Amino acid sequence: MSRQQDAKGVVLTGYISNSEALLAPSINCDDDVESSSTSRRMGHYSVQSRSRNAPAKPPYNRCNSQDSLDELSMDDYWTEVENIHQSGDTEPQEEVQLKVPDEGEQEEAWLTEAGLATLFDVSASDPDDSMALLSTLTRTQAAAVERRVETLCQTLRKKNRQHHVPDVRDIFKLPGPQGAKRDPDTLPAQRSENGKGDVASADHAGSASGNRASPGDQGGPESETDINLEVSFSEQALSYREGSKGSEAQTDTDDKLPNFKLCRDKTGMTKVGDLSPQDMKKVRRLVLIEMTALFDTAGIDLKTHKAVKLKVRESGLFGVPLATLLEQDQRRMPGAKVPLILQRLINHIEEEGLNTEGLLRIPGAATRVKAVCQELEAKFYEGLFPWESLKQHDAASVLKLFIRELPHPLLTVEYLSAFISVLKLPTKKQQLQALNLLVLLLPESSRDTLKALMEFFQRVIDHKEQNKMTLNNVAVVMAPNIFMFKGFRSKISEQQEFTMATGTANIVRLLIRYQNLLWTIPKFIMNQVRKQNMENQKKMSRERAMKKLLKKMAYDREKSEKQEKNTAETDSLQGFIRVQAPQFSKVSMAVQVTEELQAADILARFLSQESAVSAKREDLCLYEIGGNIKERCLDEETYMKDLLELNPSAEWVIKSAQR
Repeated sequence: MSRQQDAKGVVLTGYISNSEALLAPSINCDDDVESSSTSRRMGHYSVQSRSRNAPAKPPYNRCNSQDSLDELSMDDYWTEVENIHQSGDTEPQEEVQLKVPDEGEQEEAWLTEAGLATLFDVSASDPDDSMALLSTLTRTQAAAVERRVETLCQTLRKKNRQHHVPDVRDIFKLPGPQGAKRDPDTLPAQRSENGKGDVASADHAGSASGNRASPGDQGGPESETDINLEVSFSEQALSYREGSKGSEAQTDTDDKLPNFKLCRDKTGMTKVGDLSPQDMKKVRRLVLIEMTALFDTAGIDLKTHKAVKLKVRESGLFGVPLATLLEQDQRRMPGAKVPLILQRLINHIEEEGLNTEGLLRIPGAATRVKAVCQELEAKFYEGLFPWESLKQHDAASVLKLFIRELPHPLLTVEYLSAFISVLKLPTKKQQLQALNLLVLLLPESSRDTLKALMEFFQRVIDHKEQNKMTLNNVAVVMAPNIFMFKGFRSKISEQQEFTMATGTANIVRLLIRYQNLLWTIPKFIMNQVRKQNMENQKKMSRERAMKKLLKKMAYDREKSEKQEKNTAETDSLQGFIRVQAPQFSKVSMAVQVTEELQAADILARFLSQESAVSAKREDLCLYEIGGNIKERCLDEETYMKDLLELNPSAEWVIKSAQR
C-alpha cells in the first residue's frame, strides 16, 4: 500500500496529520483512498471536503482484509452519521491543531515516554533507572529501543546537536563481571519489514522471566484460541512470522469471532486497578515498548501526534476534557473514576429497561435532545433535573453526544491511529494483543470511561432478542460516535469516510466482545516490573548500607529489623505465612500454606473469625505488598504457594480494595 513518507515538520489542522495515513491501516488496497491536498508553504494539511447534501452513500471499493461487516450491515452506520450531522453541535468549539514532530522529535518523545530519556540526555533522569528497565527487555523490545536510538543518533548527527547519544552496543551489554560489550559480529541482523533499516536483536533480555521462550515452550501445544500472557506478544508475533503459517481467515458474524480465553496463571491474574501507581508507571513504560515492538515485528510504522493546546471549557458537562470533568466530579464524590453524568445517563437508560427495540440506534428528537443538554448543564449538579421525564431514546442520544463533544477523542489523539492500525496485524490474536496493550496505554480517565461504556454496550447486547441490537448493530452505531469526533467529518472525503466506517466498526466490535481480556496486565509485563523493582532494590540497599556506615545507625533498630525478618523467614520455613489486617481488630493470623490454598480461602477464614467486620466480602482484598512488587490486589483464584515462590519476601495484608 502506498504510504506518504515525508517526515518534515508541519502543523496540522484537525485531529490527524494525514487522514490517508490514519485511515490506511484499515484497508489493504492500493487505490482506495483519494489523494489529499497539502500546502507545504503554509505548513497546514487539509483534506478535500464534500457536500453534505448528497443523499447517496459514498462509493465503496471492497477489499479482502475487512469483510467482517458487509455493505448491507453498514446501513445503520450511515444512518447514524446522518443523524449526527442533523443534530448539529451544542455550541461552537475551537478546532484542534496538531503538530507533526520534526525529524528526530518522534524518537525523542518516544524514548522520554518510555523512561529512557537518559539515552540521549544524561541530565534527564537517573541513569540507573533506565538501566534497570533495559535489563528486563526481551529481544524484540530491545530491538525496538535500538532502532529508535539509532534513528535519533543519525538525526542528531545531521543537525550537529551537542547531545551525547551512546552507541547502541553500549546500551545493551552482555551480563558479566566486566560488563563487556557485545560483539556485533555475533548478533544476527534483522531487517525491518517496512524497509527502515537493520535492527539488532538483544539476546540477553527477559531470560529471567521466560520472555524469550516461544509459545510452544510453555508446556505443550497452545490452542489457537488461548491467549498466552507469559510470553511477550512481540516474541510470539516474531515466532508466527518466522513460522510462515499464512494469513488467518477473516470472520463475518458475531458467533464466528474466536472464543479467545486467557490461560490461567496460578500466581493470579492482574487487572487494571490492582497495582500501585508506582508499578503502573512501570507497566505503562514497558507496554509502550512492547506495543512498538509488536508493530515493528509486523512492519507497521506508527506515528503519534500531539494536540497543540487549545481553549476548552473548564466547567460544565459537555465539551469538557475528561480529566477536568473528573476533577470536578471528585470534589463531589471522592474516588469517582467515570464522569457522574455518564454514570447517571447509563443508569437511567437501564432503569427504563434494556428491552426497548432499537436502543442506541433510534435517535431522540434533535430539538428535544438539545433542550435536555441545556437543562442538564443548569440543573444536574444541583439534583434538580427531572429524570422521570427523560425519554429513553433521548437519553441514549445525549450519551452519544457526550462522547462526541469531548474536546479530544476518547481513544486520545496520541493513539487513535494506532487503534486503527491494529487491523493491519495478520491474525485476530495479534489484533487482540495489540488492543490489550493500547487499552493499558490510555490515560486513566479515558481507560475507565471506555470500560464503563463497553460494559454498558454488552448489557445492551445481552437483551438482543428483545431490543434487536446485536454485537454488530451496537458496534456499527457507536463507531462514528467514538471515532468521528467533533469537527472531523468535514475534513475527509467520501471514500475515506467509507474506508473508516468498516475499520472503526470492527475495532469497536473487538473492544466490546473481548473486554474481559483487554483490561488485563500480561504476566510477562508483571515479571518485568518485578525484575525492575529488584534491580532498584539492590541499588537502594547499597545506598542504605553506605548511609548506615556513615551515620552509624542505632544498633537496636538494626537488631529489631533482623528479628522481624527472622520471624517472617521462620513462618515461611515452617510452611506458614502471616496475614495482617491492620484495618480490623484481628491484627494478624498465621495461615498454613498448602498446594491448594487460594487467596479466597484466606479471606473466607478471616471473615469467619472476624465477626465484627462491617465490610462486604466483595469489598475486601488480600494484598501482596513488598518484595519485588509495591502493592498488588490479588485475584481470589491466586494459589498462595506459587505466589510465595515468586515473591518470598512479600507481606500479606487484608484491607478494603482501592479499585
